[in-house]
Amino acid sequence: MALSYKARRRWSLFALLVGLPAYIIVAVSVIGLFDRPPFWLELVIYVFLGVIWAFPLKAIFKGIGQADPDA
Repeated sequence: MALSYKARRRWSLFALLVGLPAYIIVAVSVIGLFDRPPFWLELVIYVFLGVIWAFPLKAIFKGIGQADPDA
């Protein structure tokens, strides 16, 4: 079952306002549990974590910036 435009818009807003800050806090906390790696490895880890969060939410964000197709 596909989500309506309004539902995708609401879920994307929830993901950006609640989910993303929570993800950032968890990611930084988990990385903080380990000894600090070299700068280049730390950079790779944060870039990877900064990109990977969006892939599961791709279907929700698709077409949100466009006009409502049902209107």
